[in-house]
Amino acid sequence: GIGGKRPDRSVLVYSQRCREAYPDVPIIIGGIEASLRRIAHYDYWQDKVRRSILVDAKADLLLYGNAERALVEVAHRLAGKEPITQITDVRGTAFLVKQTPADWFEIDSTEVDTPGRIEAHVNPYLMVSEQAAAQGATCAREDEAQAVADAQTLLIKPSNTSSDKKFSTSPLNFVPNPMLQGKGKLKVPPRERSVIRLPAYEQVKSDPVLYAHANRVLHLETNPGNARALVQAHGEGRTARDVWINPPPIPLTTAEMDHVFDLPYARSPHPVYADAQGGHDGVTKIPAWEMIRFSVNIMRGCFGGCTFCSITEHEGRIIQSRSEASILREIEDIRDKIPGFTGVVSDLGGPTANMYRIGCKTPEIEAACRKPSCVYPGICQNLNTSHAPLIQLYRKARALRGIKKILIGSGLRYDLAVESPEYVKELVTHHVGGYLKIAPEHTEGSPLSMMMKPGIGSYDRFKQMFDKYSAEAGKKQYLIPYFIAAHPGTRDEDMMHLAVWLKRNGFRADQVQTFYPSPMAMG
Repeated sequence: GIGGKRPDRSVLVYSQRCREAYPDVPIIIGGIEASLRRIAHYDYWQDKVRRSILVDAKADLLLYGNAERALVEVAHRLAGKEPITQITDVRGTAFLVKQTPADWFEIDSTEVDTPGRIEAHVNPYLMVSEQAAAQGATCAREDEAQAVADAQTLLIKPSNTSSDKKFSTSPLNFVPNPMLQGKGKLKVPPRERSVIRLPAYEQVKSDPVLYAHANRVLHLETNPGNARALVQAHGEGRTARDVWINPPPIPLTTAEMDHVFDLPYARSPHPVYADAQGGHDGVTKIPAWEMIRFSVNIMRGCFGGCTFCSITEHEGRIIQSRSEASILREIEDIRDKIPGFTGVVSDLGGPTANMYRIGCKTPEIEAACRKPSCVYPGICQNLNTSHAPLIQLYRKARALRGIKKILIGSGLRYDLAVESPEYVKELVTHHVGGYLKIAPEHTEGSPLSMMMKPGIGSYDRFKQMFDKYSAEAGKKQYLIPYFIAAHPGTRDEDMMHLAVWLKRNGFRADQVQTFYPSPMAMG
């Protein structure tokens, strides 16, 4: 809607008003505002860690993510007169409990992830003298080697004297594993009945290390195939409550995605913004609607894992794609039913432009994976990177009657795109309107590693292909890169090098943003 109409922290305001008007009616919250605030989170406005929105809104249930399946199930169960306090087994939901049920196995989060700085592993192939040199020691290689040899001689020298008994101590102590019982089988709690206890709100709000630890554990438990429930205490004493977060929902199938997107949406702003005839042209402009008015969403989800972004925390890492038929029907509906359409589709995309029908090679590997990204530090060998379905979709969409041009406005994952020169050629030849916006985010390795983004070399490789295919098509087209400033881990030297890169490449900074720490983003 129009900017400024909605109150700040609208979920809290509307929940409070609903509770005042209907004190006995269950309150269920959802959407992006609630979804990204389901646990204790950093709030940019107040520059502090706030409680889960469940606690502040005093809601009965929170549905996170897109939540279509959870919404339908909860609605049917409420219609069947089931108390909302008993609806605790739906994936993609969160609620408040007083304590962990007796039939659940509670796991401390420190057993999943060790809090604190992650130190780099020592290279096991370094000589002792090389390790010493790396630590600033000045001893010679020969002296180090002799010292090691002397120590080994003492350790293996047989002796019956009491003075040498100290060298006979075993360097390893084997401790029986208490989880090995019976016939030697490892007794692992079933994941579907396991819950991980995160550090309490009172701990993470004042301890950055524990906050980062809780955030890492949450991101480890985001794969629907192996995620466990999470619980986080809020409050102390008689007011203490636990925020219980069920595992993420199972991704929608293509048929389910088609059903959701084929519903008869109005494709227009709220009627309150319309003119006397019910139209929206010539009245108050709504920038968000203008941007998506003639665009088509072809998929959801993102496996990029960028640390400055919260899309994965809301939509998930597994790509959920619509069928070609459903997408083409929507384009035809826009052509035939939407006033003001001139034949130009502004976007065929989603969270990322070119992840349509891309995913893990096997369901078994996908269900077991716990990596936060499929493309960092390099593209996973188990990822199917074929752009053939997307190329075919572009060609069929262009062939529709009345369609003059189809632009790609969503962000392009260029490290994936360069794996398919055919896709880059198709994109550059037919779907760029003079300028293509892409997001290197930075030029320097250190901040890029903090963002979990590919190095600037991937951008250079894509630019070479972009320029080549633009020239072959006889078109003058340009890339517009945009960058993030002030991302955690960025130094003044990094920004200076970025400025030099921009000047060397003839860019005047136009698409730059300061890092905004959205809730639940790893950054």
